[in-house]
Amino acid sequence: MIYEFSIGAVSVFALFVGVTLGLSFFLGRKAKSSAGYFAAHGQIPWFVNGVAFAGDYLSAASFLGICGMIAFYGYDGFLYSIGYLAGWVVALFVIAEPMKRLGKFTFADALDAKFNSRGIKIAAGISTLAVSLFYLIPQMVGAGALVTPLLGLPHWVGVVLVGVTVILIVVTAGMVSTTWVQFLKGSLLVVFSTVLTVMILQRGFTVEQGGIDGHQFAPEETQTVTTLADGAVLVNGQPKGTRQGEPQLHPVGWISRLPDDKQKTGPLGPLEFFRVLQGSEVVLWTSEVQRSEDGSRTTVFSQKPTPGSQVLRPGEHPTFRGIRSENLLDKLNFLSLMLALFCGTASLPHILIRYYTVKDAAAARKSTIVGIASIGFFYVLTLYLGLGAMTSGALDITDSNMSAPLLARSMNEGLFAMISAIAFTTVLGTVSGLILASSGAVAHDLVRSGLGIEMNDQQQVRIAKIAAVIVGALAIVLGILFARFNVNYLVGWAFSVAASANLPSLVMLLFWKGTTRQGIIAAIVVGMVSSLAWILLSADTYAQVYGLPATSAIVPFSQPGIVTIPLGFATLVVVSLLSRSNQRT
Repeated sequence: MIYEFSIGAVSVFALFVGVTLGLSFFLGRKAKSSAGYFAAHGQIPWFVNGVAFAGDYLSAASFLGICGMIAFYGYDGFLYSIGYLAGWVVALFVIAEPMKRLGKFTFADALDAKFNSRGIKIAAGISTLAVSLFYLIPQMVGAGALVTPLLGLPHWVGVVLVGVTVILIVVTAGMVSTTWVQFLKGSLLVVFSTVLTVMILQRGFTVEQGGIDGHQFAPEETQTVTTLADGAVLVNGQPKGTRQGEPQLHPVGWISRLPDDKQKTGPLGPLEFFRVLQGSEVVLWTSEVQRSEDGSRTTVFSQKPTPGSQVLRPGEHPTFRGIRSENLLDKLNFLSLMLALFCGTASLPHILIRYYTVKDAAAARKSTIVGIASIGFFYVLTLYLGLGAMTSGALDITDSNMSAPLLARSMNEGLFAMISAIAFTTVLGTVSGLILASSGAVAHDLVRSGLGIEMNDQQQVRIAKIAAVIVGALAIVLGILFARFNVNYLVGWAFSVAASANLPSLVMLLFWKGTTRQGIIAAIVVGMVSSLAWILLSADTYAQVYGLPATSAIVPFSQPGIVTIPLGFATLVVVSLLSRSNQRT
């Protein structure tokens, strides 16, 4: 069975959550002032901050989403890893030191350092909220995906559990507890992913000959999953279960042929792993969706023997078909996504505010280098984790987000408990950073600076905590609504919004003396509105959110970055030139 109740996994899970909350309550004593709540007094050591960068950045998308996409589609999922990592080049060489010099608490501080403009504070504060909410969605979806098989609870319960836990973390101690939670989960994630990768290489590949976990697959066998109008799920005609003895999906994904007709490889080296896989045949699964008039949806999954060389070839996933497609719109969609991933890292508010937690610009630079090293090493591991899951015989064909935890379960029950708990704390760390960025935007940018309401330190922290509760509640609702999306795909959208709304203003402020207050405000508003509108009018949103035909979508392709990022730069330049001309006349 794919999912079985495990008291060990639940115990480790509860221990991790308990330690995380205990740490937050203990550190809450150090976060009474606004400087302590928003920026940990700037006293975080650079190495700890660098690992915390990794803990903040390696979210549910990185661990659950990328591994899931690689497990389902092969090398294409790894292109997300490349895009995410490349974005840190911008962060290191362009953003790190200026952010530390210009700002104090929030992203808006840096943009407004030279202007003291209420308009910039309001625009940047709203942008921070929009980007954070979009980025919160995949984290909450990932939380639900973990809790459902682990505890046998509905998806929405997992989302609520994460939301409540994170609200407690942020409200009790702010940036102090958030940093140490991120440091711990970043360290644990890299260590245990390394352990899991070593176990994958030691296990090697074995020909399953169509039989997994006691179930023999006929070559033409299919699996049918029906989602009824009331939300109930049927698997092969029976109610889907998550506990032992209840009807479930058959575990899937296996090697059907090895080079030279071997039955087993034994341990493999890191490069030999790819050479053997390239000459093998893997049984993947394709799906066909059928919709009924009563609102139910039936998905029929069919076996698809696939050459290993095709698994390791880019351009198989619909999002990346532009690599080999002759269709111009497909190419533009692929380039748009990669541009958003490259530019989005240096534009994410919860990443940018971490530069305020160290003492000076040199520490900001060094912590970025530590972050890049940790993140880069982890992303290399995701390729082994995803391909290991693909061939493990333990995939859930209806939920790509569970690929890495199910891979761990196929190895060892104890490892499954640790990986699941670490994945959950990964969600906690990232969500707490996002909610902290949002609460800072509300209290510091919108209420204090934007509305001009004078507050002392205690009042500002109190407003931030109230905002954290409200943003957390919104995140819970959105996590439930977007339950069926791959978390990594959702993050691509968040990066597009961040890069379109924030990057043009930040880069031009640093490198063009002609940048004006009006230009920054216009660029933020135009970039944010245009990217959000593009996403809401895209084919993917039409099909998966609105339930409408994808062909009815208004925009020609789904990823907005290639249009909206240049639009943000152009808007800033034009408005700055016009506003300077008006000031001279």
